Amino acid sequence: MPVVTVGTENGSPIELHYEDHGSGPPVVLIHGWPLSGRSWEQQVPALIDAGHRVITYDRRGFGRSSQPWGGYDYDTLAADLHALLDHLDVRGATLVGFSMGGGEVVRYLGTRGSGRVDKAVLAAAVPPYLHRTAENPDGGLDDATIARFEDGVRTDRFAFLEGFTTDFFSANGRLLVSEQQRAHAQTIASFASPKGTLDCIAAFGRTDFRGDLAEITVPTLVIHGDSDAIVPFEVSGRRSAEALANSELVVVENGPHAVNASHPARFNEALLGFLRG
Repeated sequence: MPVVTVGTENGSPIELHYEDHGSGPPVVLIHGWPLSGRSWEQQVPALIDAGHRVITYDRRGFGRSSQPWGGYDYDTLAADLHALLDHLDVRGATLVGFSMGGGEVVRYLGTRGSGRVDKAVLAAAVPPYLHRTAENPDGGLDDATIARFEDGVRTDRFAFLEGFTTDFFSANGRLLVSEQQRAHAQTIASFASPKGTLDCIAAFGRTDFRGDLAEITVPTLVIHGDSDAIVPFEVSGRRSAEALANSELVVVENGPHAVNASHPARFNEALLGFLRG
């Protein structure tokens, strides 16, 4: 199983599991919370068929990667991404970040620069700043909502994940994937680190990416569902597209949060068109 070591904990390596398939211009797919690289199942074949090298990986704490006790802040997660790109000597990449993964893309580019990156994609992504405060009244998550997420994970993580994955794939109260696909996502999430699952809520809920966005100059696709109930378009996708100096915006009609799974043909069309452009 291919892994890259990104640190140690009590003398044991912290390893990220990754998959690297195809050849051509590289595309790195970064999954959302609380899933794994398996969430890109509808994108990997399309990208390889279009002539791309496709790299997926599991964030620390999730999928088949190590489950350390700490390191679930965006500075560390961006450093993990940097270690992977260095390990594989990836150059000319397009970084595609879904939901929480969009934070890794933005923090990486904002702090590490674009030496290895030609383009970026923010898909239903959490930037620019989800935390709703007096200073950021347009944020999507207030303190009570963040606390409700955290309490749900602490008290009955499995029940929380059932409700969350339902909302994840639903628009306007209707599940837009099969029940089997929703249950599969819940199974993936249930095997994630409980500590990582909890800590990531504060990371994506309270991290301010506005300074990172200001540093990004590479062409960036922002793709978002107009019916996203998890990370609403108005508080994230729209604001990121407006903040980026070189952005293209695609809004998917009736798209839920997991728009890459509910509308794979539309998502892939937009992604491949952006990669060709």
